[in-house]
Amino acid sequence: MSPSIRTRTITTHYELCGDLAGPVVMLSHSLASGSSMWDWQLAALQSRFRVLRYDTRGHGGSEVPPAPYRLDELVEDAVALLDALGIPRVHFVGLSMGGMIGQGLALDHPQRLLSLCLCSTAALMPEAAQPAIQERIDTALTEGMQALAESTLARWFTPGFLKSRPPAVERIRRQLLATPPAGYVGCIEAIRRLDYLDRLAHIRLPTLVMVGADDPGTPVSASLAIHESIPGSRLEVIGSAMHLANIEQTEIFNRTLLGFLDSVASAAA
Repeated sequence: MSPSIRTRTITTHYELCGDLAGPVVMLSHSLASGSSMWDWQLAALQSRFRVLRYDTRGHGGSEVPPAPYRLDELVEDAVALLDALGIPRVHFVGLSMGGMIGQGLALDHPQRLLSLCLCSTAALMPEAAQPAIQERIDTALTEGMQALAESTLARWFTPGFLKSRPPAVERIRRQLLATPPAGYVGCIEAIRRLDYLDRLAHIRLPTLVMVGADDPGTPVSASLAIHESIPGSRLEVIGSAMHLANIEQTEIFNRTLLGFLDSVASAAA
């Protein structure tokens, strides 16, 4: 069983595995999932890196404080976890909400990062998205996560993947259903006013931006805006994938991520 640790902010559930001598890759998951969302990346990473994955507050085995949360709190939770574990710097990989946390880290705690990988994410939450966000909040509070499951999975995976890979889809469905409604609402409140776009030009870290070509929630245009704002960043659009491109196109995702991490190491040598 993976451990939990009391940091200066919350009690966080985490797993630290892989090459003890390697640099640390920190993995941050999407809304309504958990650290096991990264199961598809572990084998590729842990032979060469020390891998730290954790459950964001309100998710998985981590503490569920009363909602709402703030995005800066989610960022501070990540820093507090690194402090508690005595880890000075990491390669940070965040998907969706995790990518929003990564942007906050890069802007407010750049000294803690070796590089940044932003996957299926956005830097600005459009006003047009607010009614749908409020509807999801209301549904979670009144009907529970079960009422959100099918529509969420339909945004996360292409129809072909939903049909052809039921075991993988079921694993993610279980994560979604296990998310406490209070944690889901707390985190969606934290990201609903996301507004980092105008600050991204200040990021001076090696940055990879990845997105599924068919992602409806954080579309290619959102990743393009991030890429165009962060100097020297690289954009990779992954074909035949929607929101959870790390699962739907695991081989391409892992190859791209490892290639990026290798390039960072070569540049630093």
